[in-house]
Amino acid sequence: MPEEQQVETYHPNFLFNKEYRSATISFITAFIIAIFYISFWSAPKGFPIKSIYNLKSGQTLSVVSDNFVKSKIIRSDFWFKSFVYVFSLGDVKVIAGNYALNKKQSVVTLAWRVSHGGLDIVPVKIVLPEGLNSFEIADILSNNFPAFDKKIFSGLVEKGKLEGYLFPDTYFILPNMTEAEIIKLMKDNFNEKIKEVAIDIKKFGKSESDIIKMASILEEEGRTIETREIIAGILWKRLSIGMALQVDSSFKYINGKTTATLTLEDLKIDSPYNSYTNRGLPPTPISNPGLEAIKATINPIKTSYLYFLSDNRGNMHYAITFEDHVLNKQKFLRN
Repeated sequence: MPEEQQVETYHPNFLFNKEYRSATISFITAFIIAIFYISFWSAPKGFPIKSIYNLKSGQTLSVVSDNFVKSKIIRSDFWFKSFVYVFSLGDVKVIAGNYALNKKQSVVTLAWRVSHGGLDIVPVKIVLPEGLNSFEIADILSNNFPAFDKKIFSGLVEKGKLEGYLFPDTYFILPNMTEAEIIKLMKDNFNEKIKEVAIDIKKFGKSESDIIKMASILEEEGRTIETREIIAGILWKRLSIGMALQVDSSFKYINGKTTATLTLEDLKIDSPYNSYTNRGLPPTPISNPGLEAIKATINPIKTSYLYFLSDNRGNMHYAITFEDHVLNKQKFLRN
């Protein structure tokens, strides 16, 4: 009888397959880490992006950890403390300073930072164009620095009579700078830039205060060097004959309105900045002028004009008499 042929079948045992076992362990490990990361290590919802945390000298790890949890900077105080302990090599310490929270970060990163003093304070580029008043500047700063206090800023500007002296420029501002430090930065810049025309200001014969006030008006009323110089000549002439300045730009400082939105009622507003009902220069500058507007103020072009207006395209039109000025309004300001 022929021998039966025995067929060997292969049933792979995945549990004892080294490659499979290694892949399985790696997957499980990665899965567990992912769960821990999502549940305990990742930044919590509501992480205060673009803020500064002031870690004061003398604060213990427990205090910092508790504050971090309350401020939604970390999810787990246990893991934060654990990582700080590891990164401190057992010699638990937290380093005081202002920590920039520019983006969401894990508890691991934050633990490393506070144990090594990683403040990550990076200057922010802020562009302040010519012609902004202090309230508009405060809005820009507030939008870039959540800890910035507009009321404190405006109060310091008013107390120091610094409207007009916050020089428009590009600044690189540290997020942990105080309102007073930012103001000093801008005022120091003004003091440096004004040196360029200091001699000319002295020769012009007007006080620096009056020149900055007039420059703040020219910054709003004219757009080119020539038109500003012509308008400067007109406005200085109005002052010399006791005529009200009658500039629409002053209302931007009163109620935020411009020529296009002003009403007859607005022109009657009871305000020391109303250049229609008050004679002379405003109590303070109405904006923070740049160097070109300041130069135009002390280099007025003398003309026979007493009136001016800008049409909807930005073109300037001048008149000697009020009657001609009215005609220009009818001709160039039609809707």
